[in-house]
Amino acid sequence: MPRKAQYDLDLILSQGIDVFLEHGYHGAIMDEIITRTEFNRRGFYLEFGSKQTFLYMVLKHYQSSQLNKTMAHLETNQGLDSITQFFKHYVQHVKGRGCLLINCITELGFDDEKVREIGRHYLDRLQIDFIGCLEKALLLGQVHSYIDIEATALQLTSYVQGFAVNAVLAGDTDELDLATQALLGPLALKR
Repeated sequence: MPRKAQYDLDLILSQGIDVFLEHGYHGAIMDEIITRTEFNRRGFYLEFGSKQTFLYMVLKHYQSSQLNKTMAHLETNQGLDSITQFFKHYVQHVKGRGCLLINCITELGFDDEKVREIGRHYLDRLQIDFIGCLEKALLLGQVHSYIDIEATALQLTSYVQGFAVNAVLAGDTDELDLATQALLGPLALKR
């Protein structure tokens, strides 16, 4: 009968999020990963196989435990209010740290097909959710009727990526909040 694991996999993967956010993939050395996850080297390789496989599992965990909570705002599809709430929570999520997924796309996207695939799926989902919210906002009379919904959704998706990178540089300033207001303000109908 197989033995039950003596560790909390979600905790290990959450610790991996912190390591990769702090150092990136290439900067995260195995000694620190082993130390922070409290695995021994043999146990780590038995469980995960490689640092790269560990990263993929960490990214999956990151999406389910963190990004999906932010994406849920868009998926309620309440028009412009959903988009505003998404950006409010996303800015808080990335402030001072950036986004692990966007960081990995930036660092590994040219060389790692799996990271590129994970990133493409996330950005496609994000854009589709923006399209749905913009269509609802149009029906509710929250946005100007002349906007190109697909182009605007692409623009919002691109801003999400830029916010993730800028969050590392902006630290705890309110730059991203101001940028969000400047981004969404022109879309809304003044009442």
